[in-house]
Amino acid sequence: MTGPAEPIDWVAANQRYLSAALEVVRQWLTGGPADAATRRRDEAGLAMPQPPALDAIGDAFGLSAFERDTLLICAGVELDTAVAQACAVAHGDPVRTYATFGLAMAKLPSAHWSAASPAAALRRWHLVDVAHPEAPMTSALRVDERVLHALTGIGYLDPRIEPLVEQMPARRAVPPALRDAADRLAAQWSSPSRSAAQLYGRQRSDLRAAAAAACEAIGLQPVCLRAGDLPATPVERDLLARICERETVLDGRAWLLDVDETAPDGARLAIDMAGRISAPVVVIAREPVPGAPARLAQIAVPPPRLGDVRTLWRDSLGTSAARLDGWLDRVAGQFDLELAGIDAAMAEIEPVLDDDDAGPRLWDACRRQARPPLDDLTQRIEPRAGWDDLVLPARQSRVLREVAVHVRHRLTVLHDWGFAARTGRGLGVAAMFAGPSGTGKTLAAEVLAGELALDLYRIDLSQVVSKYIGETEKNLRRIFDAAEAGGVVLLFDEADALFGKRSEVKDSHDRYANIEVSYLLQRMESYRGLAILTTNLKTALDTAFLRRLRFVVQFPFPDAAGRTEIWRKVFPAQTPTDGLDPVKLAGLTVAGGTIHNIALAAAFLAAAVDEPVRMSHVLQATRTEYVKLEKPLTDAEIAGWVAET
Repeated sequence: MTGPAEPIDWVAANQRYLSAALEVVRQWLTGGPADAATRRRDEAGLAMPQPPALDAIGDAFGLSAFERDTLLICAGVELDTAVAQACAVAHGDPVRTYATFGLAMAKLPSAHWSAASPAAALRRWHLVDVAHPEAPMTSALRVDERVLHALTGIGYLDPRIEPLVEQMPARRAVPPALRDAADRLAAQWSSPSRSAAQLYGRQRSDLRAAAAAACEAIGLQPVCLRAGDLPATPVERDLLARICERETVLDGRAWLLDVDETAPDGARLAIDMAGRISAPVVVIAREPVPGAPARLAQIAVPPPRLGDVRTLWRDSLGTSAARLDGWLDRVAGQFDLELAGIDAAMAEIEPVLDDDDAGPRLWDACRRQARPPLDDLTQRIEPRAGWDDLVLPARQSRVLREVAVHVRHRLTVLHDWGFAARTGRGLGVAAMFAGPSGTGKTLAAEVLAGELALDLYRIDLSQVVSKYIGETEKNLRRIFDAAEAGGVVLLFDEADALFGKRSEVKDSHDRYANIEVSYLLQRMESYRGLAILTTNLKTALDTAFLRRLRFVVQFPFPDAAGRTEIWRKVFPAQTPTDGLDPVKLAGLTVAGGTIHNIALAAAFLAAAVDEPVRMSHVLQATRTEYVKLEKPLTDAEIAGWVAET
């Protein structure tokens, strides 16, 4: 209301009015004639295009005439030395150049004792502060600096709040799902109680955008504070709450308290703070905060519908949307980006939208924006293998290609063709890769990730599964929540660590183990990406679990023909070789993973003597590998490799 955006003629007029008003209180303090000064003040007010800041602040805070004049004296001490000297004259002490409640009571008209109360407007909102509260009538009164500048027509955010503020997204049109939440929040704030609310959903920047849209609808400025940065003590939070309320009155601000799950105690602080602020306030969180009071209205923000996401991308791409052919649908169907993520991807791709490879580059930009922060629980694998690197029977290869088809065309089949509305089952693509170690399960996941141009994250379930009740589910939630935006390929290695046959409930640990399995099943079915589980022993898995997987691929131990093909492909084209015989090498009864280890070791042995890789190097590497595996190397396996054997 008094911010820098006001017209300059109002600012100049406000200064004239304030000077005239200060002359009135100076006359009251010194006992001089005030009629002429009062007339000049009133004339200055009538000439203003909008009410002066003093009147606007007085009305907004419900100040009585006496409280308003007391505030004016305190401001005058800072703005006009004549007012400070008038206070000293009134006190009869040349060093007491300040106002007190006692002085105001003695010199100002319409005085009332209640104005000095801590619960009254002047002190409640810290418009003025008493230097020594134990002596409120004789102690110096100081106008708050923020209020002083507001009286002169200068608006800004209080410096005690500024360091806590988080950046808000640029205002933009929001999709219908967010618009509905914004309308409900605006209605909540516009109700007579102006009660607080809790806005929750998966995407943090979308929640902020919905809250910002609610602010815009009722003419407020959104200010976002990170809950983890709120003061630790109740007294400090109460002071901050009063300052927030004051900012709402001075400059029309609403308060967004953003709960970051990584901040300890952030949710509790946010709920407590929301209860202290008598102004438009909303708590933003991924899920409803447990223990929140019933008066805190809960507003869910669902993810935007796919049709809305398409519209968002078309609006963002403008005329370039038509040139991207099917890439727009692929991006909309695969990546669950927040509004901020879409904006960031657009900023990255905008300079090359007219290039022929704009579609793939848009995909990669979205992939980077959606990359989950999961370094402590997962390992990101850069996909380098292709279909030619995978040696499997034709049936298994065909099923793997079907997996890729299901992921790539999920938007068309499930949503455009209506299958999503016809099934109660989850819409995620989950697969089980079963087979002995080294048969290509991880390699197949890498091939699929490369084919789909998606990130691959390997999760070691031995690290995720915890002996502490509830911790495993918490870890799984973190993984799926973080991965959801990009629909990355999740590879759960050694799945039988968690997904074995569910036990009969004998104690609380058994009960929670079953809850963890059920939770994983539910998240896999709803996950928008591809979740792959690997196991060495398919028979150890619960049949009820297997029924809920869309694909189960058995990776067999390679036969002689398969091992021959693996040996043909295991050495890169640039590796120098001499006399290697894949058919003879296939006599080793080992899986592809072991073959890779032997080939790599043989290459190092050959490089050490500056020779091409020969059968003798492979033989030496094989013997070393078999010792590691504690497996005997038979003469039959290496028959005819080299003359001396």
